[in-house]
Amino acid sequence: MEYVNYIVIGLIIVFFVQRMTPTKGVRHISTSELKNELNDKNKQYIDVRTPGEFKGNHIRGFKNMPLHQLSQKSNELSKDKEIVVICQSGMRSQKATKVLKKLGFTKITNVKGGVSAWR
Repeated sequence: MEYVNYIVIGLIIVFFVQRMTPTKGVRHISTSELKNELNDKNKQYIDVRTPGEFKGNHIRGFKNMPLHQLSQKSNELSKDKEIVVICQSGMRSQKATKVLKKLGFTKITNVKGGVSAWR
């Protein structure tokens, strides 16, 4: 019976580690690095926060594509151009990079710290 407890605890740890680990092949940049890249027309900028959050405050040039709609709306994105993803803190955008990777996108950048770190 004790083995079952260890297995359950182990699975929980693996689950959380997988959720927190950055996606392989995804570039991570700070908001200050983002400022240098914002005018690049060869990149697609998406904000995966809710429409309410986006309406309240967003960075010009970013298109709102909520995380829960990302799979359905991914056909609006080009696989040839880099996608720069942002959210409020960096957690949802990290999840978004995993979704995009599974959908076959290869040029993906996550903004660390999200809109909260934007000054």
